[in-house]
Amino acid sequence: MHSTTAIKTNLQVLPRLVMGGVERGTVDIAKALVQAGWRAIVASAGGPMVRELERCGAEHITLPLATKSPFAIRRNAGLLADLIRTQKVDIVHARSRAPAWSAKQAAATTGIPLVTTFHGVYGLGPFGLKKSYNRIMTEGETVIAVSEFIRTHIMTNYNVPAERIRVIHRGVDLSTFDPDRVPATRLIQLTSKWRLPESAPVIMLPGRFTTIKGHILLVDALAELARRKGGVLDVRCLMVGKNQGHTSYSNSILEHAAAQGVGGNVQLVEDCNDMPAAYMATDVVVSATTRPEAFGRVMAEAQSMGRPVVAPSHGPSDEVLIPGVTGWLFTPNDPISLADALDRALRLRQDERMALADIAVARVRDHFTNTEMCAKTLAVYDDVLTRHGTDANDSP
Repeated sequence: MHSTTAIKTNLQVLPRLVMGGVERGTVDIAKALVQAGWRAIVASAGGPMVRELERCGAEHITLPLATKSPFAIRRNAGLLADLIRTQKVDIVHARSRAPAWSAKQAAATTGIPLVTTFHGVYGLGPFGLKKSYNRIMTEGETVIAVSEFIRTHIMTNYNVPAERIRVIHRGVDLSTFDPDRVPATRLIQLTSKWRLPESAPVIMLPGRFTTIKGHILLVDALAELARRKGGVLDVRCLMVGKNQGHTSYSNSILEHAAAQGVGGNVQLVEDCNDMPAAYMATDVVVSATTRPEAFGRVMAEAQSMGRPVVAPSHGPSDEVLIPGVTGWLFTPNDPISLADALDRALRLRQDERMALADIAVARVRDHFTNTEMCAKTLAVYDDVLTRHGTDANDSP
C-alpha cells in the first residue's frame, strides 16, 4: 500500500462505461470518493458515461478491459500493474469478471488490496464449467454483495465465509427520484408526448428490450386480464427501455400483443430521458424478470416515487419491497399469477394508494439510498486499507 501518499487513490475497473447498473454504481462511487477527498480513477474501454465520470472530478484511463481473451487478460494485468505503480493507487475495486482476473494479478504483483463486487447471478454453464471463471468475483479481500440474496448465492455456490462478505444494497439517487422534485410541467409534457389516456390506468415495465425482462410474460398477463373483463381491457401498458438495436425482439412483442388481442393496450417507448416523471405517470410498476436479478433497481426506484410494485417472487424481491404492503409478488413466469397481482394493484382505492406511497417512500429512504450505498462502500475501503496496512506493518 502506498502509505506515504497524502491523498488516497482508488482504482475501479470494469469492461466499459455504458449505461447500466454496474456502470451507474461505478460513477456514483467515484463521485463520492472525490467528495470525500480521495483521488478516483476508473479504467475501462470507455463509453458514453466517461464524460459524466470526468465532470464529477474523477479520472478515466482507457484500457482494453472489455475483452475476455485469456491472452488479453494477462496483458491487461501488466497494464494495470503499471497503472497502479505510476498513479500510486492504494486500493483496486473490480466490478466484472474479466477485468477482475487482470486486477487480481496486478494487485498481487504490486502488493495492494483488491475489493470485488458480486453484481450478478452469473450462470454456471454446462456441468458448472464457468464456476471457476466466476469465482474471481469472490477473491477480493472483502466481497461486496448487492443484496442478501446474492450473499446467500455466494456462500452456497462458492463457499465464501460470511465474514468476508459485506451486503451493500444498490442505492437510489433521491435528488432525482423524489415525487416532490417532479413539477407538473414535466408530467404534462411526458404524458402529452406519449399520448397517455386521462382516465385509463397506466402499467409500466421499465427495462431494456431483452427476453429476460419478461415483456412477453406481461403481454400474456394482460391478455388474461382482458379475458376476465369480457375481452375489453381499459389499461395502457408502457414498456420503456433501450432497444440496443434489437428491433426484432421489439417487433415480436407487438406481434404477440396483437395476436393476444391486447395490441391496442401495449405501447413501446424506446428511450426516456425523464424516468422520475415516467414513474409519476404510472399507476403500477412491473418487474417481470424471467430469472432472478441481483438487486432490482426498478423496484426501489418505483417505491421511491410512491408507486406500487408487482414483481416475481424470486431473487431479492422480498428484500426490496414489502409483500402485500408496498407491492405484490407473483409466481415467476406465471401469467395467471401476474394477472392476479396486477388486478390487486389496479383495484387500490385512492386512500390505499396514498398510504402505500408513504410507506414505500419511507422504506427506500431508510434502506436503499445512494448516499448510504456510497458511505458503506467507502467504509469498506477504509476497513480494508486499515487491515492491509496493519498486516504490512506486522510482516517480518
